[in-house]
Amino acid sequence: MDPLFNNIIPENTKGKHTDMEHSITLNNREEALDAFKRAYKRMLNVNTWHQLIGFASADFLLRDQQGKETNRLAQVNDYIRINIPGPGPASGEGYDWVQVEAIKDNTNPESEEEAFGMRVRSCKDPNKAGNDTAHFFTSDATSTFIIHRNFDKVSASFHGRNEVLNTGAEKVKDKIRNTIIGAVAMLGLSELQWVTLIKSFLEKEV
Repeated sequence: MDPLFNNIIPENTKGKHTDMEHSITLNNREEALDAFKRAYKRMLNVNTWHQLIGFASADFLLRDQQGKETNRLAQVNDYIRINIPGPGPASGEGYDWVQVEAIKDNTNPESEEEAFGMRVRSCKDPNKAGNDTAHFFTSDATSTFIIHRNFDKVSASFHGRNEVLNTGAEKVKDKIRNTIIGAVAMLGLSELQWVTLIKSFLEKEV
């Protein structure tokens, strides 16, 4: 793997893996630097993701390490509460949850190449007792977002790893829900959402 990515994308050892990328080429170095910085700031600004993707997407809300709502850029150990259209898991009070477990900053505007990445992992609801993963994928599943600049080319990419349906949930209705929602996601419908998001990271105007 490119050392700029600093091993932020885990190895896929089970289940499905997903990779998608969108790139733009700017007119000059200055425009590329601006586009790169704007893109990774948008990536960290989780509370705007729903607006970037569109009204039919899931709704994303950043929570701090204590599970409380916050309006800032994402940090390591923060949580993201996800409201997917349709029934949510009882284990997450109707929401899916992921936690930001890694942010890698390899920015260097003096260089001709730089990168910035964030990895999240399916997790429990931080506001509830117990360890039942509140997500349609198991806690092995990760999603990694990377913004990369190489000279005047800027790319945004999404990398899903170890995507296994969470059929071991404690509640029977969560097992059923996770199987249905997860199966739909694995058929590629969630990929439409992610490709729209990474494209929006690179747009000049939102």
